[in-house]
Order: sequence, then structure tokens, then C-alpha cells
Amino acid sequence: MQDGPPSIVELVTELGGVATRAQLLEVFSRRQVQALLEAGELLRIVRDRYALPSVDEADRIAAEVGGVLAMTSAAIRHGWSVKEVPDRPHVMVSRGRRLPTGYRAATVHRDELQDADIAGGATKPAITLAHCLRRLPFDEALCVADSALRSGFPRRKLLAMVDSARGPGSAQMVRVGHAASAKAANVFESTLRAILLQIADLDPQPQVEIRGDGYSVRPDLVDVRLRIVVEADSFEWHGERAALSADARRYDLLVADGWLVLRFSYEHVMTQPDFVQRIVIAVVARALRMLEAGVLRDVAA
Repeated sequence: MQDGPPSIVELVTELGGVATRAQLLEVFSRRQVQALLEAGELLRIVRDRYALPSVDEADRIAAEVGGVLAMTSAAIRHGWSVKEVPDRPHVMVSRGRRLPTGYRAATVHRDELQDADIAGGATKPAITLAHCLRRLPFDEALCVADSALRSGFPRRKLLAMVDSARGPGSAQMVRVGHAASAKAANVFESTLRAILLQIADLDPQPQVEIRGDGYSVRPDLVDVRLRIVVEADSFEWHGERAALSADARRYDLLVADGWLVLRFSYEHVMTQPDFVQRIVIAVVARALRMLEAGVLRDVAA
């Protein structure tokens, strides 16, 4: 990531295609946000959710072929963040619709949708969520599910949907649905958790409160049994020395109190998942040896 403040395109893309007003105001002034909206460089898509103008272009492409936005393109339209912002919109058309030879303006999916499944040129939220959980890779599906819950999609509705799922992809729907959490702050944290969920003997829970002598913290991911803390360590564009000092203090307190603390950058998580997994596997093995030897139980006591 380059030094200095990001452009609006860089910021929204890193946030998964969607930004809240609060996230925008961490980087831009209110006047700058208003100017971006007036210039058409930023669009308000739903309450407190903003996206790039490519969202409207995706609508136009879908309409041209008689389709609707689907998958991650529909997720962005609903104000949900995605791990991979698509270069071409995902469009769903009926199985019998003919498309121009060599058509490449969109990534085309085929299904028979009912009118009740569509609203505003996109698959409705529940349909979108089902498609994403069933068809996307696990990490991308978890990012969408976390964001949907964070945006207000009812967890009970998600669980009812995945537990009644049948057919191809239904096993992943169940796994993602039960792992999903509104506590993940962004796609960075969701992707990190998806990596950790692949590791045997590790139970990474988001935003668990840890209390110690004179401190109380909520790390990004915590395994209480193994006393492992894993942080999605993002450098904020508005980062200051005071924030760096506060982070260093809490990490030092955790280590002094017997916790194993790991910190991974955005680049590690998004582009080097094998590295992240290898490091965490080694630390889990170490923690298990310590647990067997009674060291972690002594610290916990």
C-alpha cells in the first residue's frame, strides 16, 4: 500500500467495494465527501453505505442482457462488503437467454429466478446470500456473510436458511452460516478468520474481551483455551504515534500475561494466506505442547 492518504477508489476497494460514512470520514473531511458525491465519484447506495460509480455501470450491463445483478455484485448493491471486488459485474440470466457470441462484459450465471427473488435490478438479500454462500470459496463467502450480519441481516434468518439448504454447496452454506459473525469489523478480519478456521485445534473467536491486571482489551481473534491472540494489524490512514503507543502497550501486556500474540498485515492476509496459515499452525503446535506440559494452565490460574 502506498504512503499517504488513499484515493477514493483505493479506499473503497480495500474496504470491499462499500464504505460507511464513518469509514469515509476517517480519511476525508465532510466537505470532501460531499464534493465526491456531487462530482459523481461516490454514490450512496443504501442508508449509510457508499460505493463507486461502477455500481451504476453494473446495473446498465445487467439490464442490457435482460439479467439482474447477482453474487458479489448484488452483495455490493445491498451495501455488503466483499473480499474480491469484481472487475466485471456478476449477472444472472435465465437458462434459455441467448447472449452475443464472445460476450465478456459480465460474468454470467444462469438460473430461473421468480419475480419475488428480484428487487431493484438485483437478487434480493436472502437470495444473494444463499448464492454467495453456496458458490463462492469459503473465505469470500464468510466475508459476505459477516458483512450481511453487520449490516443488519437477521442471524436467525441466516441460520434458518442454511440449516434448510439442500443440494450442491449446502454443506458449505451450513459451515459459513454458523461461523458468520457481525463482530468482524471488515473483510480483512473476516478473511483472517477464514484462514484460521482451517486450522485443526484452533477456535478463533472474534472480539473476545480479555481482562488482566490493570487492562481490558478486545483483540480481533482469540483462542481462550490456547491463549492465542491474532490481530488483523492494519495501519490506519490517519494513524498517529498515540495510537501506535496504545497498541504496543496492549500487546506487551498480553504477552506479559502469558498470551501468544500474532499480528498480520493486510498484505499478508489477502495475498499470502499460506504464510499466515504456516505461522499459526506452528504457534498452535507450540501452545498445545505448553498446554500438555501444564504451562498454560499455570498461567491461566
